[in-house]
Amino acid sequence: MTFDYTSIGFYTFDCLGRPVNEIPPGGGTYFIEELTLAVSGAAGSAAIVAAKHGLTVQAVGGVGDDDMGDWVLAKLQHFGVDTENMERCPGVSTSSSIVTTRPDGARPALHKKGATGAFFITEDRMDRVLDTRILHIGGVGLMDRMDTGRNAELMRRAKQRGCVTTLDVFASTQDDMPLVEGLLPHTDYFLPSEEEAMALSGRTDLDDVAQFLLDKGVGCVVLTLGAGGALYRHSDGTRFHIPAFDIDVVCTCGCGDCFNAGFATGLHLGLDAERCVRLAQASSAQNAMGLGSQAVVKSLDATMDFMARTPIKS
Repeated sequence: MTFDYTSIGFYTFDCLGRPVNEIPPGGGTYFIEELTLAVSGAAGSAAIVAAKHGLTVQAVGGVGDDDMGDWVLAKLQHFGVDTENMERCPGVSTSSSIVTTRPDGARPALHKKGATGAFFITEDRMDRVLDTRILHIGGVGLMDRMDTGRNAELMRRAKQRGCVTTLDVFASTQDDMPLVEGLLPHTDYFLPSEEEAMALSGRTDLDDVAQFLLDKGVGCVVLTLGAGGALYRHSDGTRFHIPAFDIDVVCTCGCGDCFNAGFATGLHLGLDAERCVRLAQASSAQNAMGLGSQAVVKSLDATMDFMARTPIKS
């Protein structure tokens, strides 16, 4: 197969500033300490972190025919990500966010959906998209054209080809469950946050949430719990919880997306389940230590070193 990892879905241009306690009234101005740009999104951050970890990565999504789209493509290519299947979508702008990072790392954002809702993988592109060992779809709920059945078709074909499949969503509500449900029987690993999973399932107990999703046919559910760590529930009965790393948080934007890439890296390396989750958490934690998705993630060696030397929460 040509690619180790194909990341499909939500690619966004982010402008991030911190610390932001409130928006100035009227036409006022407040001064902040940091401002940066980043490629983010449930597919974008994952693609870049996987590439930094040494995987051969293909990006599949949409950008507008605008300066922000130029920048997103250039940044992906800078990290060695293949962009042949990044579609230029006429008549729409690149998906973009203004992220106002709070002193505690929370990141309220203003988002324009843009090209994420407009791209579509046509039949003539399907073989190349599926030429991968691991196929990830990130951002279900934002991909207007893909969410109507194409994502489920992709996952079904990927499983037929022997790909490992992973899935993530975007700030889901229970109304998004019909979009997700058709993908779960073809998904090996579903990687939502606890908030997203609770919203989709309508349940609050995390074991009940995980069982609800397993009953829908997914192979394994890995719930990210923020400072609470991660919960792993597999259809074969394997289950465990791993606490989070003890770090000083700067910005949580993209943490779940970087978790996805770290988990995929572990799968690529053939690590056992607990080490896959640990590597995912290390990728996410490093992301949280800087402003802008993936900013602190440097390489696989650096992530492994972070895992070895960073304490976990008691």
